[in-house]
Amino acid sequence: MKNYYSSDFKLGILGGGQLGRMLLAETQKLDIHTSILETNKNAPCAEICNTFVVGDLLDFDAVYNFGKTVDLLTIEIENVNLDALDQLEDEGLTIFPKPKDLRIIQSKARQKNFYVDHEIPTAEFSHFAHSTEIKHSYQNNTIDFPFVWKAARFGYDGTGVKIVRNIDDLESLPNVECITEKLIPFKNELAVIVARNANGEVKTYPVVEMEFHPEANQVEYVICPARIHSTIAEKAREVALKVVSDLDFVGLLAVEMFQTVDDKILVNEVAPRPHNSGHYSIEASYTNQFEQHLRSILNLPLGNTDSKVAGIMVNLVGEEGFSGDVIYENIEEILKIDGVTPHIYGKKETRPFRKMGHVTIVNKDIEIARKVAQEVKETIRVISKNN
Repeated sequence: MKNYYSSDFKLGILGGGQLGRMLLAETQKLDIHTSILETNKNAPCAEICNTFVVGDLLDFDAVYNFGKTVDLLTIEIENVNLDALDQLEDEGLTIFPKPKDLRIIQSKARQKNFYVDHEIPTAEFSHFAHSTEIKHSYQNNTIDFPFVWKAARFGYDGTGVKIVRNIDDLESLPNVECITEKLIPFKNELAVIVARNANGEVKTYPVVEMEFHPEANQVEYVICPARIHSTIAEKAREVALKVVSDLDFVGLLAVEMFQTVDDKILVNEVAPRPHNSGHYSIEASYTNQFEQHLRSILNLPLGNTDSKVAGIMVNLVGEEGFSGDVIYENIEEILKIDGVTPHIYGKKETRPFRKMGHVTIVNKDIEIARKVAQEVKETIRVISKNN
């Protein structure tokens, strides 16, 4: 086994945002040297990794040259230059998740085709080279309102996704490669995080339930365990395991799903990295998702994914009407409450709906935790000096 700890081994991470920042907390526990490539010189990881390199994650030369300086490469964001990763892999660099999997996951159209080809349940969809083609389909009666529109690439945190209910909504879409999906009536939005190492050891975290902000299309609360019947939870777990197995995936994969009104499980999309739906695990689980990501990519034994207590995560996002230097109002008030832990991501400037941090609430009773989560959400404000 390689000596990763207090050695000259260098772990490279593409992306230096909040996911990288929380991953660094785990590399520091094991004294693993970390090098980060990031476009933004003021990113959350800038001051706390061993080596910080400023460069465009979508630029071939920046990614390739960075990859030549490390012993193993991973990601905290999937929008990276894949041609550079292919070249590095051909030259012998170990990269997890694998570039072939990132190529599927980067494109929502390829993702959906993968699910269809592998008989993984997902919502019906159509693929368009440009959004303007949707209008022709509507005029030819091959598509009908309402439907969900998704940009094929570069969507995140609610951007690149829109429910289209009429022709006016259609006119406002950016003219990019995209997919449209049938609007699914569902009871719950669920997620399962699966970890798999190169030896083929696999572990799943408990199924979580996600509550979304109606306007921003962002997760407001993640609730673990999901308040669903055990048979539904097992069905969701089995679907997530099939996705990981069919991809031959190594690393951490978050599988987002719908529980339909007739209790079917449909895969919505996946993220090949630590994910918002697993942040609760830092306080609530025996092994948090960031440590597990590290274990999986380094081919170490996977940790216990059980929860010690029920956990709820509340996202802290910039309040509407505020942009500029951030102020976190009333943090002292939520610190008075038992089982509440805030995580601030180190972003100095806020803007409406920007993810600025999260708060975890733990309690033996999930319903008490949910009430406290509501109190936290109504107490803390992410505002700015400039308004």
